[in-house]
Amino acid sequence: MYYTYMLRCQDNTIYTGIAKDLNHRMEEHFLQTEQCAKYTKVHQAKKLEAVWQSETRSLASKLEYQLKTLTKSQKEKLIKQRETLNALLGERIETEEYQRIDIKGVSLLFAQS
Repeated sequence: MYYTYMLRCQDNTIYTGIAKDLNHRMEEHFLQTEQCAKYTKVHQAKKLEAVWQSETRSLASKLEYQLKTLTKSQKEKLIKQRETLNALLGERIETEEYQRIDIKGVSLLFAQS
């Protein structure tokens, strides 16, 4: 499994990335280890906002790319309304390939609510 995720940063920007091991990747971002993204080195990660699961790295990367093309307001809408993935991206990708995970039910050390 692969995960595509959206993080809110201290300056209220939204970072999007992919991971095979979500817990490990969140640790890198939130603790700002050497392996964290350059973006989250400068813009401290504050909160995990949304996560989608997919079968392959290719699918996760496709979703990541499409999410990065959204405007800030579209990203905010997607974070707040689980069902908007198809409405926002349904014409560009096969949205049924992705399952949104309820992050409240995910055991992440660094996921803040």
